[in-house]
Amino acid sequence: MPKTSANRYFTSTAVFLNEVLKLSISIWVAYLERRKVDGPKVPVAKSIKHLCGDVFRPDNWKLAIPACLYTLQNSLQYIAVSNLDAATFQVTYQLKILTTALFSVLMLHRNLNAKKWASLIMLTVGIAIVQLPAAAKSIPDNPEMNRAIGLIAVAVACTISGLAGVYFEKVLKGSNTTLWVRNVQLSFYSLFPAFFIGVVAKDGREILERGFFDGYNNVVWSAIGFQAFGGIVVALCVNYADNIAKNFATSISILLSFIASIYCFDFEVTIGFMIGASIVLFATWLYSAPDGLIPKWKQEYIPLEQADPKSDHDGKGHEGEEIVGKSSIDGLKRSD
Repeated sequence: MPKTSANRYFTSTAVFLNEVLKLSISIWVAYLERRKVDGPKVPVAKSIKHLCGDVFRPDNWKLAIPACLYTLQNSLQYIAVSNLDAATFQVTYQLKILTTALFSVLMLHRNLNAKKWASLIMLTVGIAIVQLPAAAKSIPDNPEMNRAIGLIAVAVACTISGLAGVYFEKVLKGSNTTLWVRNVQLSFYSLFPAFFIGVVAKDGREILERGFFDGYNNVVWSAIGFQAFGGIVVALCVNYADNIAKNFATSISILLSFIASIYCFDFEVTIGFMIGASIVLFATWLYSAPDGLIPKWKQEYIPLEQADPKSDHDGKGHEGEEIVGKSSIDGLKRSD
C-alpha cells in the first residue's frame, strides 16, 4: 500500500476507484453467469466473447445517460454543501425521496394512493429530523456561502437523483439483459466522467504533485469498499423491488447507523432523534400496510326483492329495502 501522508486524500480518486471496484465485481459475476448459461463444454474464450457481446449490445448506450446524470448530481452536491450549512443541506436533500416517487408515477406509471404519498412525506420529514442533530455539530457556516445558489443546486440534485434512479430502473426492467451486465455497462460509462472530469480536470495538477494515492489509509480504502458494495446492493434492491423501496431501506439503514453510533461513538440520543426515528418507522409501516387494514363498520343494504321470501325477518328500511347489519341482526327472528 502507498505511504500515507498528512494530506487529505483526493475525493475524485476515491470516486474513480469506487467505479473501478464496482466494474470489476460486476464483470466477475456477469462472467460466472455467462459460464452457467454456456455450460462447461464451451471454451472460456468463447464465453468471454459472449459476455462482450452482452455488454456492448446495441442498447448499451442507454446506461450512459444515468452515468452522466449521477456525475452531475455529485457535482451539484459539492456545490450545495459548499453554499449551505449542514443542517439545511441534510433537510432539503431528503426531497429526493419525493422526486423519486414523482418520476416513478410519470415514467413507470406506478399508482400511488393518498396513503402512500402521506407515508412518503412522513418519511422525508422523519429522516430529515433524524439527521439534524449530527448536522448541527458540523463545521460552522462560511461567510462566503451563497444560500440561493446552494438551494438551487440541492433542488436540481434532488430532481436528477429521482430521474436517474427511475430511469435506471426502467432500463433494468425493460429488457432481458441481466442485472450484472447492466451494472457493467453503468460502471463502464461512469468511469469516463469520474476520470476526466474528476481526476483530470478537477484535481489533475495537485495529483501530479502529490500522487494519486496521497492521503490514503485503511479508513479510506474501507470507505471505498463499502461505497462500492453499497452501490451494488442498491442495484439489487432496484432490480428486485423498486426505487421507492430503496429509499425506505436507505432511511432504515441511517437509523441503524445512528443506533450503532450510540454504542461505538457515544452518540447522544436527543428527543428530536426519537421523534424522527418514530416517524420513519411509522411511515415504513404505513407504506407497506394493506389498504384495507382498518375495518370499516357499516351496514349493508339488500333490496327487498333479493331477500329470501321464506325469511321470517320483518324489519324493513326506507323505500322497500331490508336492513341487514354485520352483527347479530342476521340471526334475529320474530317470536310467535
